[in-house]
This record gives sequence, structure tokens and C-alpha cells, in this order.
Amino acid sequence: MKLAEAESTMQKTVESTQRAFNTIRTGRANASLLDKVTVDYYGSPTPLKSLANISTPDSTTILIQPYDRNSLNLIEKAISMSDVGLTPSNDGSLIRLNIPPLTSDRRKELVKIAAKYAEEGRVAIRNIRRDALDTIRKLEKTAEISEDESRDQQDKLQKLTNKYTARVDELLAEKEKDITTV
Repeated sequence: MKLAEAESTMQKTVESTQRAFNTIRTGRANASLLDKVTVDYYGSPTPLKSLANISTPDSTTILIQPYDRNSLNLIEKAISMSDVGLTPSNDGSLIRLNIPPLTSDRRKELVKIAAKYAEEGRVAIRNIRRDALDTIRKLEKTAEISEDESRDQQDKLQKLTNKYTARVDELLAEKEKDITTV
């Protein structure tokens, strides 16, 4: 794994961690809360955002308007069965999700979940570093690169790892602030 490839993969890991953070409810309506919800639509699992228009008319409500009205009950069931933790309200043409205010216990739980996602991101970044280090060492053993070149690449790799791990930590701090701010 070359340095540029490692950096690209680390960047994707940070973006993935950011998407995971977006699925955590912060007390405000956000369409990305429903990103992980899949609906069993005609026998195949389909992402909710492919089946409906999702909007947030205010900070406490998410509206889901299906493209196919026949899928309304399927969508309602999928949301109820998901780990979103919201109860859908079906009025026959659209589904309304009301976002209740977060309790202090729930905020603490969400901070722990965010910390878990951040740790998963950091572990993934360290795994990328390990793979790249293995590649660099193999190149050094086969004399494709010199010992000095190997050390330089290892130093650059460690700097990249530190940079992207710090970025995950920044994202976590932002998310914790979002969650704990009333």
C-alpha cells in the first residue's frame, strides 16, 4: 500500500466516521437520522431515501412522503423496527416523526455511542497504517527501497495517521458538543 493510497483510504475512513456520527440523534430533526433505515420493498431491502422524499419542516419534525403511496405502511413498519428510536405517525399520505427533547441520560448514552464510532474510526486508521507499514518493510527487505527511504516513508505514514486520528477526535468533540448542547 503506497502512501497516497493509505492517505486516500484514511480520508474515506474519516468520511465514514462522519456519516456514522450523522445517524446519531442530537435533539434536532435531521434527515440523515434515517440513512440506515431500509425498507423491505417488493422483497428486496431498499434504502428509505430511495423510496420517499424526506424533509425537515422544523427542528422537531421529519416528514416522509413516499413516491409510491402503497409503500407507506412498509416504510412505517421499517422505521418502527429500526434502531432510530422514533415512533412514526401515519396520516394516510405521509409519515411524520416527532423528535422529542433528549433527557440527560439519553444524552450520555449518545455520547458513548459517538465515542464508540470514533474509536472504530481510529482503529480503522491504525489498521491502514499497519498494512502500509508492512508494504514499506517488504519493499525494504526486497531492496526495492533503501533503509533511509523506508524510514522517511514510515515517518510520513505516522504523520498521516496522527493527522487523520486528530480529525476523528475533532469530529467527536463537535458531535459531543452537539449532543450535550440543549
